Amino acid sequence: MRYFIFIFIVLTQISAGQNKNAQLVQQLRSIYDGWRASVVRKDANAWLRFTAQSKQIEIKNRLLSERKSYPHAFFKGLPAAPPSLRGLKPLRVRINGPTVKAVYYGKVDLGVGGIPTDNLFTISYEQEKGLWKYSGSEFVNISALPEIKKQLDVGKLDYVDQKDFKPSGTIPLKPAIQLVAPVKYIAKVYVFSPGREVDLTVNNVSRHIFQHEKTAQVIIGGAKDGANSINFRVKAL
Repeated sequence: MRYFIFIFIVLTQISAGQNKNAQLVQQLRSIYDGWRASVVRKDANAWLRFTAQSKQIEIKNRLLSERKSYPHAFFKGLPAAPPSLRGLKPLRVRINGPTVKAVYYGKVDLGVGGIPTDNLFTISYEQEKGLWKYSGSEFVNISALPEIKKQLDVGKLDYVDQKDFKPSGTIPLKPAIQLVAPVKYIAKVYVFSPGREVDLTVNNVSRHIFQHEKTAQVIIGGAKDGANSINFRVKAL
């Protein structure tokens, strides 16, 4: 039997610079293409080979906190295949220590219908034992920023030289908990935080950051029998 517990809180130089090494650009692209192919084929073994350990742990913790199988449930929960890099132009590929972030521009096809428009797509990588592994990607919608599009079209890249488009330089710390089996109770935290940032931790294990949003997130590790602790800080944005 599954149990669902909901917790409610309601509240009204880093970069190495542009990398011009075409070989590295192609190498990173091949890694992403391999990772994407593993997702499309639902090939768990290949997916594990291409995916960074930190990302694997993050996904495993989330799936087991939802009482789902790992890694197979990952493939079932995707609304569409990850976008292809075909036709996208690499704008920046930066290395910072054991991390890399690549920024692409073009018609990013998310596979949800309609005609794709020019937007940004970033891919992050982490180095493990001398090999680069996929650690995450992000679609950046700039459809409401026509001036930025004009700048990118003529090669003016100030917008993608901001901090958010640069690699962090550090591998994420291992989480306080690494689940090996499904949790006993599925639990979620719900936050409504207009104009606020909420930094919240449940049971000193599951950390959540909400910024000006109304959403729910699965509590990593679930809820436990007896007392469960919630600590949070709030600041204005």
